[in-house]
Amino acid sequence: VQLQASGGGLVQAGDSLRLSCAASGRTFSSDSVAWFRQAPGKEREFVAAIRFGNTNAYYTDSVKGRFTISRDNAKNTVDLQMNSLKPEDTAMYYCAARYGRPILSAMRDVATYNYWGQGTQVTVSS
Repeated sequence: VQLQASGGGLVQAGDSLRLSCAASGRTFSSDSVAWFRQAPGKEREFVAAIRFGNTNAYYTDSVKGRFTISRDNAKNTVDLQMNSLKPEDTAMYYCAARYGRPILSAMRDVATYNYWGQGTQVTVSS
């Protein structure tokens, strides 16, 4: 499966953005999908994930209550709605996927995912 991330941009603190991860090559509905981000000089970090087979979503603590991950099987996309953006949210955002349901504890690990999009830049000014 090929992933294409889009929707990034330059916004001010407090604004919103909606990122979209579109899949091609096969249906996305059987995958667990996550968003990660990487700021310059830092390691790639987990942001949010949605697991195949249910609608449960998982978030890193710093985005809980502000970000929402959702799946649209009809469009073959997984979106990340980001509200109340902060300068510390500035990073390159990547979507990632793997077929099936990894164990819950592995959902936050980069190594769990074998398909990656190219990234979309989010810059939040103060």
